[in-house]
Amino acid sequence: MAVATALVSVVAFEAAADARDSALSASGLPIPRYVSLKSDHVNVRAGPTKDNDVNWIYTKAGLPVEITAEFENWRRIRDSEGAEGWVYHSLLSGRRTAVVTMKTKGDLALLYTSADTRSAVAARLQAGVVAQVKHCAKGWCHIAGNGFDGWIQQQRLWGVYADENID
Repeated sequence: MAVATALVSVVAFEAAADARDSALSASGLPIPRYVSLKSDHVNVRAGPTKDNDVNWIYTKAGLPVEITAEFENWRRIRDSEGAEGWVYHSLLSGRRTAVVTMKTKGDLALLYTSADTRSAVAARLQAGVVAQVKHCAKGWCHIAGNGFDGWIQQQRLWGVYADENID
């Protein structure tokens, strides 16, 4: 039984590698792409089957993750800290979110009232704050979260690609 499980895992990993190498995945969506966690309990597994061990569990819905490969109904994801693993597709959402990133952990990211550094500062956000992405264009993203709403320079976010437009 262990040999059969190992063989299934090897086949699954080879298929996932093939999916990663193509511009579009089996789902017809681009790889890589950003999504978010749908549930506040998401098991992250070592491989793309329920037979694989759970490596860790996410406990916060809305966290952004990047899909880096697909195998059947499984998605290999990477989080903002670089951790990777496999999750079942139904635990992911197309809703776009992002994490505020800073070069130094103690620095604060400025959130503006409009997409212009000369506009008023609406908030100062710490690294690690998760926000819903409403719109991105021309290097700026309109984001919102618990107690804040405004515009941030796109380079300050993990969960959107450089120069990606989001409507």
